[in-house]
Amino acid sequence: MKVIVIGACGHIGSYLVPKLVKGGYEVVAVSRGKSRPYIQDPAWKRVESVYLDRANDRDFAYRIAAMEPDVVVDLINFDIKDTEEMVEALSETKLSHYLFCSSIWAHGRAEFLPADPNCLKEPLDEYGIHKFKGECYLKEQYRKNGFPATIIMPGQISGPGWTIINPLGNTDFGVFQKIADGEEIYLPNFGMETLHHVHADDVAQMFYQAITHRNAALGESFHAVAEESMTLYGYALAMYRYFNREPKIRFLSWEKWCEYVGKDDLIDHTYYHIARSGQYSIENAKRLLEYAPKHTTLETVEAAVESYVERGIIKIHDEEESNR
Repeated sequence: MKVIVIGACGHIGSYLVPKLVKGGYEVVAVSRGKSRPYIQDPAWKRVESVYLDRANDRDFAYRIAAMEPDVVVDLINFDIKDTEEMVEALSETKLSHYLFCSSIWAHGRAEFLPADPNCLKEPLDEYGIHKFKGECYLKEQYRKNGFPATIIMPGQISGPGWTIINPLGNTDFGVFQKIADGEEIYLPNFGMETLHHVHADDVAQMFYQAITHRNAALGESFHAVAEESMTLYGYALAMYRYFNREPKIRFLSWEKWCEYVGKDDLIDHTYYHIARSGQYSIENAKRLLEYAPKHTTLETVEAAVESYVERGIIKIHDEEESNR
């Protein structure tokens, strides 16, 4: 069975492609050819690599269809037009399964927690809006025309080599450095908003399980997240413990906190994370796909922070490092 993975050298694909090869699938890895997989694995020697640039190739969807795939895993589909083009092109093939990578950003503010992946969604930003439009379109195509779609919605993808969301809800490396140095940090509000990280390996597991449980997966939406979400406060506390530092956590009202941060891009990034907050249910994935995340939220962020230290992004004195 031929599986085409679009965006194969990204964080999810780096874990997914070897799983598919070892599972006996014929794998075609589609990428722009500008990056190498995050994780090196001998399985990549058995992968066919194809270089295509979706943004600059008007016939991208038809080039994918021309390869006659049985399964397409679309990890880099960010625009509803791209989704429509893929459906149009693949509808004329023998395709048996199309897996669309959406995002928990398709959710807006939650009414109930944990949020169900099939609940009504009101996304807050352009990225989430396009992902949600893609979800709605694919579900409609499944209902009306039998297009074999499955929707998978990762949380805050994390792990070694990845720029992860920090305890302030943005990607500023400096927050981790302050904690490693034992300095004080300020959280917005009471620090009780939540983040739901997930290891890229577990996201890859979700895609793999959906492929191997095709009949149960068709027409469904699934959250690819860890079992538990984590509050900003709990996350910050865990990082102080990780660096063997006494916690120094203070709180500011949103307005005061924005003044403290002083950078619009970081403020906006935090806003969209904590405005949604949320805890995302994996009950249907566990029941229908036998999904079982291998990494807790804490293990996931600790692995990423360890990678920061190894790469010199976070500096630690030798004696402090040896005491951890």
